Amino acid sequence: QVQLVESGGGLVQPGGSLRLSCAASGIIFSIYAMGWYRQAPGKQRELVAAITSGGSTNYADSAKGRFTISRDNAKNTVYLQMNSLKPEDTAVYYCNAILQKGGIRIDYWGQGTQVTVSS
Repeated sequence: QVQLVESGGGLVQPGGSLRLSCAASGIIFSIYAMGWYRQAPGKQRELVAAITSGGSTNYADSAKGRFTISRDNAKNTVYLQMNSLKPEDTAVYYCNAILQKGGIRIDYWGQGTQVTVSS
């Protein structure tokens, strides 16, 4: 059974930091690309950051310079370090694992963790 379990969300003041973690089980973690998405109330889910199996990273413009995605294949975990948080970062953050090979796409989602940026 595949599970992606996010943790690390919470309430933080503007300018503060949080580190999200996503622990994966039931997959060969090292071959999956991993991503963090977020969804604010009334908005579509959007990509925040992604990291390939080889470690290449990609960020949404809103995340560049403030957020860092990383992975630890030994721990089957992907992280999102978020600094200089803004109220507009408030959303539910979801972890995603994706594998694309030979025309086949497999992806899994976590249950989400709430991040609230407010004074």
